[in-house]
Amino acid sequence: MSTLDVSRAELALIVLYLNKAEARDKICRTIQYGSKFISDGKPGTAQNVDKSTSLARKVFRLFKFVNDLHALISPVPHGTPLPLVLLGKSKNALLSTFFILDQIVWLGRTGIYENKELCSTLVELGELGRLSASMKKLEKEIKNGDKYQNEQYRTKLQKSNESSLALIKAGMDIVVAVGLLQLAPKKVNPRVTGAFGFASSLISCYQLLPSRPKSKTP
Repeated sequence: MSTLDVSRAELALIVLYLNKAEARDKICRTIQYGSKFISDGKPGTAQNVDKSTSLARKVFRLFKFVNDLHALISPVPHGTPLPLVLLGKSKNALLSTFFILDQIVWLGRTGIYENKELCSTLVELGELGRLSASMKKLEKEIKNGDKYQNEQYRTKLQKSNESSLALIKAGMDIVVAVGLLQLAPKKVNPRVTGAFGFASSLISCYQLLPSRPKSKTP
């Protein structure tokens, strides 16, 4: 392949990546928590970037609750173990609730809906709902558990690494939620929250990267 062909292929992957609303949201999240880490909760340019980016991310979540609401009311495949069904449905219920609350918070912050006390309460409830994302990672790990026995070693290793990365990210998101809710303000300050949020956002961006097409052998 010529240099032009390689550049064209790389740009095509970038376009494919940026066409995902989820990918753009995670990039904004990276900027948001990077700014939070720099500002350390103090007024200034970095804090302004943190707040404005946080508000901008709400647009990417418009009607996103429909996806999990649909999964919540959809039937599960026959033969699925009951604990896995309950885990999946709980995840869908919590995530759809979080995104609905997130929309109300967005309406409040834009001034369309005015009820500051309610919006403040919903922000806290929303951050608790965000922790349900870890259920999604756990559900995937359980689903893939039986497959490890029959697949090749390389596939096993890749899936194991993906599961480990997902669990690490879920743990980081828990620390972020603790910081945003100010459950331990002395230990998890804005800088710690920003650092963990920035790291987990980078992991999310990495997880959404499109796979490179396999080169054709002559």
